[in-house]
Amino acid sequence: MRDNKLIAHHPRVPHPGRRGFLQTCLGTTVTLATPSLWASVHREPERTLSFRNLHTGEKLRATFWAEGDYIREELRAVNQVLRDHRSGDVHAMDPKLLDLLYLLQQSVAVKGAFHIISGYRSPATNKKLSAKSSAVAKKSLHMQGKAIDIRLPGCELKQLRDAALALQAGGVGYYPKSDFIHVDTGRVRRW
Repeated sequence: MRDNKLIAHHPRVPHPGRRGFLQTCLGTTVTLATPSLWASVHREPERTLSFRNLHTGEKLRATFWAEGDYIREELRAVNQVLRDHRSGDVHAMDPKLLDLLYLLQQSVAVKGAFHIISGYRSPATNKKLSAKSSAVAKKSLHMQGKAIDIRLPGCELKQLRDAALALQAGGVGYYPKSDFIHVDTGRVRRW
């Protein structure tokens, strides 16, 4: 016999709405799961990411880590897709940044390709951009292959930002008007 009577006797608690409920659950889950996410990344047999460069139209699905090591050829392919689209310069991206993106995607549980707004930036490109906008750091980690500006279709930008902050893995910038977040492998900070 089911115990439905017990449920009927509880006073009704106001419901925050589906979106509020899901955001609360996600925030709690990400916060509680962060240590286990970091630990589990080393137990995964493979780490795969998909990218879509919004400036070049290029798409890539790369298994950048398998059998306990980074895969050099796949890292080169990632570097090519995340190159400075203005100058064509290619630079090695920090593998820790790829691990961060992998963990971020696992924490929000949204599959699909990260949309790339900006990956690597050459010093010349960064200088031009910082001259036009105070939002571009003169010593940007983009120039070291340690930063990326992204969005993830199917994941609300605020949710993506909150998940990145919960990972405590580096810098997180939030640009809702431009519809992207910045993540990097520098010191933990936010803006």
